[in-house]
Amino acid sequence: MKMLLAALAVSTALTAPGFAHAASVTMTTTMNSYYGPEAYLAYYLTDQNGNYAGSLWLSGRKARYYGALTGWARATRGDLSEVNGITGASVGAGRSMSVTVDIADALFDAGYQLHVDAAVEHMPSSPNEIVVPLTSAGSGQSVPGRQFIADFSYSK
Repeated sequence: MKMLLAALAVSTALTAPGFAHAASVTMTTTMNSYYGPEAYLAYYLTDQNGNYAGSLWLSGRKARYYGALTGWARATRGDLSEVNGITGASVGAGRSMSVTVDIADALFDAGYQLHVDAAVEHMPSSPNEIVVPLTSAGSGQSVPGRQFIADFSYSK
């Protein structure tokens, strides 16, 4: 039920009026093996000008740590209403996590970028750990992370 509510929240937020179709997109993240607590991850979009366009998912349940996701926190100005209903468990070292969200079809191949920020307690945060263009051609393509994430992909 919670996944259904999350998908509804995201599709409502990112399916602009006038765009009738949304794609179910599965984002898969595999973490590197590191020594430390589970990671918090923020998945969000920016438009062709680099402006924040919306949050897709936030991995980690304790709001007091969301500020450590520095790229996302800067983009949203720390507005926690951006993640109402779209949060889930954090993900541990060496583990994988898949999340399915709805993204408006019109956002694909339109200059949008998908960002993933990562943070682990007592370690330097990793804003923009992953930044990939949101394209149909990028669907299914694995990309490496910079610090905590071993690889990331999305599939439409």
